Amino acid sequence: MTRCTIEDFTYRTITGDGGVKLNVAIGGQGPAVVLLHGFPQTHYMWRHVAHTLADDHTVIVPDLRGYGASDQPPADNPESYSKRTMANDIVAVAREIGFDHFGLVGHDRGALVAVRAGLDHPDAVDYLGILDVLPTMDTWAVLQGVNAKVAWHLYLMAQPAGMPEKMIAAVAPEFFGSFLDAWDPTGTTFTPEERDHYVTSSINSVDSIVADYRATAGIDLDMDLADRERGARLTMPVAVISQDWGSQLGFDASALWQAWAPDLTYQGTTSGHFMAEENPDEIAGFITELAARIPADQP
Repeated sequence: MTRCTIEDFTYRTITGDGGVKLNVAIGGQGPAVVLLHGFPQTHYMWRHVAHTLADDHTVIVPDLRGYGASDQPPADNPESYSKRTMANDIVAVAREIGFDHFGLVGHDRGALVAVRAGLDHPDAVDYLGILDVLPTMDTWAVLQGVNAKVAWHLYLMAQPAGMPEKMIAAVAPEFFGSFLDAWDPTGTTFTPEERDHYVTSSINSVDSIVADYRATAGIDLDMDLADRERGARLTMPVAVISQDWGSQLGFDASALWQAWAPDLTYQGTTSGHFMAEENPDEIAGFITELAARIPADQP
C-alpha cells in the first residue's frame, strides 16, 4: 500500500478507547486543534491545511479507528464503531499529547465523530468545525425516496453484516475509486499516488468502514434521537461549511444545524466534497476564523 504521510509532522501510536491503537500525526506548537478525516480517506487529506495551521497551533491529525494505519477492531458489538466510542478515542489522544481541551474540526465521517465529541465532552471541545455533512438524524430524514440515490452507499452499508462487506470487497477498487472521482468536480484534486493511497487504504479496511457506516444507521441514530429528546445542544462555537445540497434536495442545511448549535455560523462553498484538498486556503481560513470566536476569558 502507498503510505502517504504529512511532511515534517511527527508520528505516534496512541491508545484510544478499549486499547485500540491509533496512528496520529502531530505538528506545530500552540493551542491544540484536532482534524478528523472522512470517507474514503485517511488523516492525509488534511496535509495542506495542517501545515498552515501549524504556524500557530499544535495540530493533531489521527486516522480514525478502522481507517488508515489505525487498528481495525472487530465489530463484535454496536459500540465498537459508534461515534461515541470514536469520540472517546479522540479525547484520549489529545490528553495523551498533553491537551485537556482543543478545537475540533471534522470532514464527512470525521465531522460526525466531532459532533458526538462536542455533545459528550463539551468541556474538552473549545470549538467545532464541520465540513460537508448533515447531522445523523437529519441525513436519514432528507435522503429518502428518489433523493436516496445521491447517497446509495449509506443504505448499502446499513444492511446487516455479511452481504455488504462481500459485495464491496468483490469490486473494492471500483467502489472506493468511484467516490473519489465523482466527488472531485475538478478531476485534479488528487495525484495518482494520493488516489492510490486512499483506494488501497480503503480496500484494506472494508469491514471496519462498513461497521462505521452501519453504526450511523443504528446506535449513532439512537444516540442522536435521545439527545434531541432531552434537549442536548452543542454549547461551543460551531461553524459549518458545505456544498449547496439543500437547494438540490429541498432542505435548509443551516436550519438543521441551528437546531443542534445555537452559536452557529454557516457558509457555502463552490468547492467539491474534498474541499480541504481542493481549496486548502479556504478551509484554513474557515478554521482560523472559527478559532477566533473562543471567548477571550477562556483559558
